[in-house]
Amino acid sequence: MNNTLSIIMPALNEENNIADAVCNALKSMVKHNIEGEVIVVNDGSTDSTRKRVEELVVKNPAVRLINHDFPCGIGFSFWDGMKNSVKDVVVMFPGDNENDPDDAMEFYKLMDLVDIVVPFIHNAEMRDKKRRLISSLYRFILNMSFGVSLNYTNGTVFYRRAVLHDIKLKSHGFFYQGELLIRLIRKGYLFAEVPNYLMVRKGGKSKATTLKSLLAVIKDYLGLMFDIHILRIEAREGYRRISSDSMTYLKKNDFDRKTKNLNRGSAR
Repeated sequence: MNNTLSIIMPALNEENNIADAVCNALKSMVKHNIEGEVIVVNDGSTDSTRKRVEELVVKNPAVRLINHDFPCGIGFSFWDGMKNSVKDVVVMFPGDNENDPDDAMEFYKLMDLVDIVVPFIHNAEMRDKKRRLISSLYRFILNMSFGVSLNYTNGTVFYRRAVLHDIKLKSHGFFYQGELLIRLIRKGYLFAEVPNYLMVRKGGKSKATTLKSLLAVIKDYLGLMFDIHILRIEAREGYRRISSDSMTYLKKNDFDRKTKNLNRGSAR
């Protein structure tokens, strides 16, 4: 498949990081010969984030800007960027420049084989022990609760945009990535996990481990538990229907065809 890419970049008060984050993403796409764009979603920043991005938009037509009047959350920002994209694949790179886009792009070619590429942090020592402990506990709870086996859920995940069309995302905060992965994987979409490196941010603090964010994650987690284990939405007619524009659909049809031919040969 000829995959074009939209990098969705939520940013909340990232004036010290956003320019480097955008430029690194653009350079990486050029290096890996990927046709794409960077959509920065300024999520109600009160610093100079918007001004820094507007300067980049003037200089480069591959940079677009969406502004929120007030903070709506990283999940809402990603979803807003995705809906405004027309490219084949979307990925979220945070505006804090913590993720190495060049490292992530090394695995972009896997989108010719699967519908989701899920990175996990290879150099976890870049984060303090408290953050690593929270991440490990979070991962264990998700895997046990929803019958998946993921190494990490909050990274720079590549999604084929077509597989997101029939998903109703409820989380507007940091749980959005976990919710998306769980819903998509349980629907049967093919995915691959790959290692990814973190970089050191220049300034500011992560918003992921604030009390407000943690409470929002707990609320969204309980909501997904209710949907899957109480409402049993996966048992509803049409829920497991997959997009005809997905790699999973193509491979499933190919597998079914080979199976039919094999059965015909055995019956002779």
